[in-house]
Amino acid sequence: MRRNSSFVFLALLLTLTVACTNKKSVNPLANVGSKQPDKVLFDRAMDAMKHNRFDVSRMTLQTLINTYPDSEFIARAKLAVADSWYAEGGTTAMQQAEIEYKDFRTFFPNMPEAAEAQLKVANIHYQEMEKADRDFTHAMRAEEEYRSLILEYPDSKLVPEAKQRLREVQEVLAQREFNIGRFYYLRLAYPAAIARLKTLVDRYPLYSGADEALYLLGQSYEGEIDVIRKNGRMNEVAKGKMIEQLTKEASEAYGKIIKRYPAMDRALDAKARLEGLHQQVPRPTRAALELNKKEVASRHEAGIVSSMLGNFEKHPDVEKATRVGEPTMVDPAPTNPNDVVRKVASAAGMAGGDNKVSVETVNGNGTVAPNQEAPRSDAPAAADPAAATAPEQPAATELKPSVADPNELKPNVEADPNALPPLQQSNQLENSGGSPSGVSSSASAKTEELADISSSKKKKKKGLGKLNPF
Repeated sequence: MRRNSSFVFLALLLTLTVACTNKKSVNPLANVGSKQPDKVLFDRAMDAMKHNRFDVSRMTLQTLINTYPDSEFIARAKLAVADSWYAEGGTTAMQQAEIEYKDFRTFFPNMPEAAEAQLKVANIHYQEMEKADRDFTHAMRAEEEYRSLILEYPDSKLVPEAKQRLREVQEVLAQREFNIGRFYYLRLAYPAAIARLKTLVDRYPLYSGADEALYLLGQSYEGEIDVIRKNGRMNEVAKGKMIEQLTKEASEAYGKIIKRYPAMDRALDAKARLEGLHQQVPRPTRAALELNKKEVASRHEAGIVSSMLGNFEKHPDVEKATRVGEPTMVDPAPTNPNDVVRKVASAAGMAGGDNKVSVETVNGNGTVAPNQEAPRSDAPAAADPAAATAPEQPAATELKPSVADPNELKPNVEADPNALPPLQQSNQLENSGGSPSGVSSSASAKTEELADISSSKKKKKKGLGKLNPF
């Protein structure tokens, strides 16, 4: 009896112990001892995702969302659907993941996970980013998405990671701009090179080659100066003003290297160029020197093996990106070649630098109307009472062939019959892509016709010269 009683007591004690350790959540709706059904579905979906069964995971999560729309697991389920696409990988899956993450931000904008969803969207484009000399679509999208995270969630713990990724993306975009600017510089297209390089240094001051970009910018200004000096058809006064303006721009580019990037390689070269241009050499502040030293020290250089393998990689090397400093959040207005030409022409006082020639007509009373529209040849003549008595005279704006002045001084050189007629008025820098970059004007139809005739005669005479050895 005692043995039976002891056995029964031990069995009851074991039963109570198991019952206490195996607690079950109570469903208040069914009022039965079982787990919550939405929690069961969510756990099953997470287990399927853990074992890379992404389709099963998404189907289970979608069942949870459709069946229990008021569940406390709805937000986590929608985020898990996006995570399943993100974990699956591939172009199509990444596109679907971006859509799901943006839907999550739309439905739950105030949840802490919204910043995480935005970071995942930016990371999608970061992972697809290509080298600087290839398609830059994903780099631009990544820059936009990282900026959105930093601006919309400034208190998130993910902001430092987003800033570092943004600095790396901007390093790639800056390298692309530098490659294009250098391409134009090597082909002597100085206005285009100046526009690209100036946009680069204004937009991406943390670029690892910012000093090289500024030095190349100064060299482009000096190249434009040389082209203008060799232009013999330009007015000397205008030429001097243009050279003065370009020298000022080149000095500013060289001076910025010394003031902003004194610890980088081109600082000594910039000082030498300023001395060559007879310009004052600025001195950097201690704060600028310390900041630039921190930027240089934070960059990493790829090894020989990594550099060799990088030639076969699709993705860019971002080791040169700095780890300190604030990335650019708002892009300044870009510079275009027309702005460069207009600024130099304006400094020379050429028609206000607007690349147009002002037209002035004389009224009946002898006064001049500035910037009046030129009369058309098919327009009817205006009725003027004074015109009946006054002798008929040509209009002031009518184009007439030039008549030689007998008192005009002429050089003691025979005129070249093959030379083009000189330009009467010029106010625009010529294209400097391999040709002298002086100034050009909107020539009249008569001048263009004479130029075409002279060009054809020149070609004929060259052909005759080949036949006649004398």
